[in-house]
Amino acid sequence: MARTAQVRDDDLALYVHWPFCVSKCPYCDFNSHVREQVDQAAWRAALLTDLAHEASRLPGRRLTSIFFGGGTPSLMPPATVAALIDAAAGHWTMARDIEVTLEANPSSVEAARFGDLAAAGVNRVSLGLQALDDPTLAWLGRAHSVDESLHALSIAQSAFERVSIDLIYARPEQTLEAWLDELERALHFGTEHVSLYQLTIEPGTQFATRFARGELVPLDPDAAALQFEATRERMTAAGLPAYETSNHARPGAESRHNLTYWRYGNYCGIGPGAHGRRDGVATARRRKPENWLRRVDEIGHGIEVEEPLSGRERAQEALIMGLRLTEGVDLARIARLSQMPIDALVDRKAIIRLSHQGLVTFGDECLRVTDAGSLLLDGVLAEVVSA
Repeated sequence: MARTAQVRDDDLALYVHWPFCVSKCPYCDFNSHVREQVDQAAWRAALLTDLAHEASRLPGRRLTSIFFGGGTPSLMPPATVAALIDAAAGHWTMARDIEVTLEANPSSVEAARFGDLAAAGVNRVSLGLQALDDPTLAWLGRAHSVDESLHALSIAQSAFERVSIDLIYARPEQTLEAWLDELERALHFGTEHVSLYQLTIEPGTQFATRFARGELVPLDPDAAALQFEATRERMTAAGLPAYETSNHARPGAESRHNLTYWRYGNYCGIGPGAHGRRDGVATARRRKPENWLRRVDEIGHGIEVEEPLSGRERAQEALIMGLRLTEGVDLARIARLSQMPIDALVDRKAIIRLSHQGLVTFGDECLRVTDAGSLLLDGVLAEVVSA
């Protein structure tokens, strides 16, 4: 069995969290961050200050990716995006093929800015289409229509080198046939990367409230499992196999930034609510925008939590993240990071049992969850990862 891809210790990813949304949505827990006006100059200065602090803690690194995410980062002023990219280039060595991604909603307002964002240095966009029929978009609380989505997608494909789209499936009452028809339509767009998420009900969202009231009935788990299996089969046949539980790409077009997370590499996060992992230290910024801004002004960064992780904590995080990947995890590397023996990290008896059941494969110290195991990922993790 081939070993999983290696992560360079000096590699680094940067996440920039832009907290502001333009409208409320039922599956987002950042609805308190809707703002009509933002002091852009103050925010640009604060983000640059927060970035400088992280750079001072992580000198001599090679920056492989930058990801602008959060609320509606495509409404960040292109000048702010450019300033952050330029500052990052001054703090670190930029990888020759650095990936600079920005999340965007497919609205006409945001699409009109794509050209300027590309000129600022963004070379990849992740476009949240979510669904390809208007009634579902309305039910999801999205303000855009399908026509508007497809127009934005066309502009994105002209403006950026790389484009990813997101869709949500396993929606209430959605049939397998309807989902496969929608997926087939999405494949005709020709994007190199597609994120396909099963609908989940997260605490603190409007969906959770509607579920508690009995107003939302999730799709039957067996029906959702069939959609998951059929999705993998169709995407593989189309040349975009799954490389992670919910993400599919043409070979070489995987999200380099997200692979840093899943391979448990170093990443720093700046902006309200942003999290980071740097050399075994967990960081978290203050979440409320005004509190974060005040903290940056007072002490030069927005960190609220900064604590070393134990070897076991690092190992558990690396396993939980890495086993989502089709390539699996290199247990020898995790043992080195955590300074713990492999037998203290995983339950070998459980691995052998799950292997006989066709849920995992194990060889040459590489542990991988199979397609069948991915359907039961939480249960597999609970058995494999030592407490």
